[in-house]
Amino acid sequence: MRVLATAGHVDHGKSALARALTGREPDRFEEERRRGLTLDLGFVWTRLDPPDGEDLALVDVPGHERFVATMLAGVGPVPAVLFVVAADQGWQEQSQEHLEILDALGVRHAVLAVTRSDLADPGPVRADALERIAATTLGAVPSVAVSAVTGGGLDRLRKELAALVRALPAPPADADVRLWLDRAFTMRGHGTVVTGTLGAGTLRTGDRLVTGDGGSVLRVRGLQCLGEDRTAVAGVARVAVNVHGASDAVLGRGQVLLTPDRWLLTALFDVRVTGTPVRDLPRQSTLHLGTAAVPVTLRPLGTDTARLTAARPLPLRIGDRAVLREPGGRRRAPCRVTVLDVRPPELTRRGAARARAAELADLTGAPDGAAELRRRRLVRRTELEAMGATAPAPPVAGDWLADPGHWAALRDRLGAEVERHAAHHPLDPGLPTEAARRLLELPDRALVDALAGTPGTVPLRRDHGRLHGPGQRGPSLPPRVRAAVDALRAELEVSPFRAPEAGRLAELGLGRRELAAAVTAGALLRVADGIVLLPGAGTRAAAVLRGLPQPFTPSEAREALDTTRRVAVPLLEFLDRRGLTERVDDRHRRCRPDAAEDGGGRESNPPARDPRAPRF
Repeated sequence: MRVLATAGHVDHGKSALARALTGREPDRFEEERRRGLTLDLGFVWTRLDPPDGEDLALVDVPGHERFVATMLAGVGPVPAVLFVVAADQGWQEQSQEHLEILDALGVRHAVLAVTRSDLADPGPVRADALERIAATTLGAVPSVAVSAVTGGGLDRLRKELAALVRALPAPPADADVRLWLDRAFTMRGHGTVVTGTLGAGTLRTGDRLVTGDGGSVLRVRGLQCLGEDRTAVAGVARVAVNVHGASDAVLGRGQVLLTPDRWLLTALFDVRVTGTPVRDLPRQSTLHLGTAAVPVTLRPLGTDTARLTAARPLPLRIGDRAVLREPGGRRRAPCRVTVLDVRPPELTRRGAARARAAELADLTGAPDGAAELRRRRLVRRTELEAMGATAPAPPVAGDWLADPGHWAALRDRLGAEVERHAAHHPLDPGLPTEAARRLLELPDRALVDALAGTPGTVPLRRDHGRLHGPGQRGPSLPPRVRAAVDALRAELEVSPFRAPEAGRLAELGLGRRELAAAVTAGALLRVADGIVLLPGAGTRAAAVLRGLPQPFTPSEAREALDTTRRVAVPLLEFLDRRGLTERVDDRHRRCRPDAAEDGGGRESNPPARDPRAPRF
């Protein structure tokens, strides 16, 4: 199927021509037929070159100046038009305005129909119209002189329309759905039905769609296309969709249904404006996109670039075309709007708007994944694709994409930060991953891990949530700390199980950080919070306890080890954890007969813990 819209001045015979081509009545309301004046959008269809031709649907738009917004809703989602000019009246005001709208939308496919050719010579009107049309994005178009009354020229027009639809590019059937609605109504026994022009993608019964405000999810209960029930419809097509879901969803002309999780909703976006210098445009205008007409506030950036703030979020992608039209009675040619950026940076500093205009100057609106990645440096792949661009490379971590140059610079910075941290914190040289994330201003800790695994000028090693540079195997004890640890070790050589009290540790100048560094360096053994002994103390304690009658009590163990209850209880628990002793009941323990005599090196490996948590 292909979908075209009509365009042209009021009372030039658009509806009569649609009726003659299709045999269907485009005017849906009695008042329209009584007055002979189209007030709303009409929808008719026919099959070209039957029986093997393609279906053609026509969106008939009103031509009166009071209904230009309705006309915009009709032509917004369609790729081509049937432009109508009456031979007996010639080019008129709304002929020009409709042409300006089509030019602003960037429509490139059309057929000119000169109607009422039975009432006047169509030649002069045809020549004038073709010249005007050729100066727009439509370019040179075929033309046919017709009469809806006599039927003259209709066969030729059908052939030209058939050639036009064959030339139209086929949209991708797997594209994300963005269905702009032009009608919504309720049918007894079915519920809510919406209609619109499906520009690309495929709708299927059972699909789920999200409303344009992101607040409601609807299920497709039924589909119709050209009055026939379907299980699937691919764009371009006129569709009627029976939806079921949230009862509070606001549906109607100007609303949109979307493929879930595939669109960015934004009320702030940067655009290129063609047709009028942006500084001559009013601050308040109306943006026409699809079937929507949304008030926007315009902030000029450069001579042809601006930042628009919409009254409601819109599902936009880079390269989208829209029309900017001044509200009210003032007649100014509508402007073409090309979306350049749907996630623009904030403009808070002096001169930021001017700098932003320079950034936008070279953008064309053609989605370029590599260029977007260079500008954004880091972006999620799903977000880049939702902007309308294709990811230029695989993610570096999770869903994150990184510009190669920026990624290399981040890797060098990370290596420098790891070395700087080690130099400033010799007792705790490993840079925590979270600290690295904050230093590099990264949005996700997974990016730090990925950077650490990327080759760079400084080789990095990851260990329990910390990053170490080359040669960093543990803390480096300054001379003062080394002397204090040596004094403590000398005391423990005399009384190996009498762990120093807090006062003695303070007297030696061994605080929590110094003790943690000594334990990590292997100079001391941490038994429990505030309890440190010499490395190998667990093995020596187990050897002493094997000399006791089995099982033994904590009191007996304390006496055998010549220590205090403050040390004996956590030391026994330490031996339990290391598999050197085991509980018999609530009061007794015994040495495990299957434990190695020397205890191996097990006691030097403390249980897993959060590396950022205090060690004492």
